[in-house]
Amino acid sequence: MAEIRLDKFLANRSSYSRNDVKLILKKGAVKVDGITEYNSSRKINPDLQEVSCYDKKILSGSHVYILINKPVGYICATEDKIHKTVLELVPDKLKIKGLFPAGRLDIDSTGLVLLTDDGELAHKMLAPKSHVPKYYLVKLKNNLQESDIKKLAEGVILSDGTACLSAQAQALQDNYVLICLHEGKYHQVKRMFASLENHVELLHRIAIGGLILPENLALGEHLEILHKDVEIMLKSERFQVIYEQIMKRFSSYWINKRF
Repeated sequence: MAEIRLDKFLANRSSYSRNDVKLILKKGAVKVDGITEYNSSRKINPDLQEVSCYDKKILSGSHVYILINKPVGYICATEDKIHKTVLELVPDKLKIKGLFPAGRLDIDSTGLVLLTDDGELAHKMLAPKSHVPKYYLVKLKNNLQESDIKKLAEGVILSDGTACLSAQAQALQDNYVLICLHEGKYHQVKRMFASLENHVELLHRIAIGGLILPENLALGEHLEILHKDVEIMLKSERFQVIYEQIMKRFSSYWINKRF
């Protein structure tokens, strides 16, 4: 990263305004490489120097990437007057300007949500032509039938006549299913199974692309990841590879009430 004014860097990488930053600097709450700094116009190189505010390190990367294991009751939005948002699950030290959820997950669904300020990456993830696969663990009211798997692979037609792209699905155990979509229509998983005369009781997003939600990340918890980890999201593993990995972990997810 090129050199940047200290006040601009702090304002960009935190929830503080430029005016807030100037006041914080005057209080002696900012340190550069461990030394208190009062000069707001000082230029720094965030890649080479460590900046802290109230003894909390300010992230220096070009962008921030945070995985959230979303609980029920939160919506994927930056703000809402009625419901809690996924941004409320992020600690203050990671809240920066422009942070937003890359994609949606219903309020009554749980699982992997990526928060970032990287609009270009989000576009790659969400663009229809990218077809980034998204994997969901689903608990159904009735067992998944072989005929259902075939219909999903052919592309089901929703009740309103909307045609869905081919989707891969495989039973896990009991009424649990792993399903992979390459698109993101409104309430799509629920509507797809409704078209097969079944009902989704629980829905948990377990992976995007080749990135699987860490098994030890409990509901409501967050994990900051690197750009190289995010790039895994844009790579498509074969369905069978993801399925086998989920099968190995499935009992642990179930026992620990992951969804």
